[in-house]
Amino acid sequence: CAVVRGGGYAAVIPIGVAGTLGVMRNLYLFPSSPLTKLKKLLPTAQFEFDPGQTPAEAVLLARRSALVIAFGIRSEGEGFDLADLSLPWGQDEVIDAVATANPNTIVVLETGNPVSMPWRDNVKAIVQAWYPGQAGGQAIAEVLTGTVNPSGRLPITFPADLAQTPRPELPGLGTPWGTPITIRCDEGAEVGYRWYAQKNHKPIYAFGYGLSYTRFDYKDLKVSGGETITASFTVTNTGKGEGADLPQLYLTDAPGEKRMRLLGFERVQLRPGESRRVTMTADPRLLARFEAGADQWRISNGTYRVALGKSANDFVLTGGAPLTSRLFGR
Repeated sequence: CAVVRGGGYAAVIPIGVAGTLGVMRNLYLFPSSPLTKLKKLLPTAQFEFDPGQTPAEAVLLARRSALVIAFGIRSEGEGFDLADLSLPWGQDEVIDAVATANPNTIVVLETGNPVSMPWRDNVKAIVQAWYPGQAGGQAIAEVLTGTVNPSGRLPITFPADLAQTPRPELPGLGTPWGTPITIRCDEGAEVGYRWYAQKNHKPIYAFGYGLSYTRFDYKDLKVSGGETITASFTVTNTGKGEGADLPQLYLTDAPGEKRMRLLGFERVQLRPGESRRVTMTADPRLLARFEAGADQWRISNGTYRVALGKSANDFVLTGGAPLTSRLFGR
């Protein structure tokens, strides 16, 4: 049980694919073992390890365990494409079988991109650890045991399936390496979370999503305009533990159109019952369109609507303010 990263000095398991970069596709395992760190943080607990070679073998241990921590990994890199969002080597089948046998299952994912998670409704929690590096084992163990209150947020969207993505099937996928292909990218600025908003897709986990061991509430949103948008609001820790929140301010509507843009975010560390007033001022370029003829940014005259939320599809408060038409940025 070790942590994964995309390169560096570590135990190396060759995977490989066709092409000149294929030899670079390896699974690198650092010796920062989450299991070892968990044993140190929970000295009175009894741990057993199963490599997950088959669902049937993994289920035998899951049935007699009070809690299962299942790790899902996938080796990724910029030198090769992925055909789908599944975990390789039958890991989805193992996790599904284990979660069916023991409902107290937590999944830790060490991947570089979203995965499909067909078992997600059957597990108690999911930790997206990405490729955590040489201290990853300790970080994972501290989050799982509550030694550290997690405050991370997703920097990308986890789609419900490939059909929600701009190109569910890549042109040329499966052709021999070296075959010339053309991929047309015509989304313009509507990429990432903006694509999902434009197409009204509901992903399984939105950009900006993340959980904490405490709870936070937002109130008293005030929005002012003029040359840009300024928003102020109060964040309160309404839970029982200290933690950090990451309120996010989004543009949702511009004059005459729906337009989704992240305008700002701020990390706020609060004790139980503590409140703090937060102010965000938007970069005017996020509210504007670029006019190639003028070689400048243009803000149109009218009302701009914003939303304060916990992710790109979980809004708590909304407001708006008028902006004055202007060109800027030459």
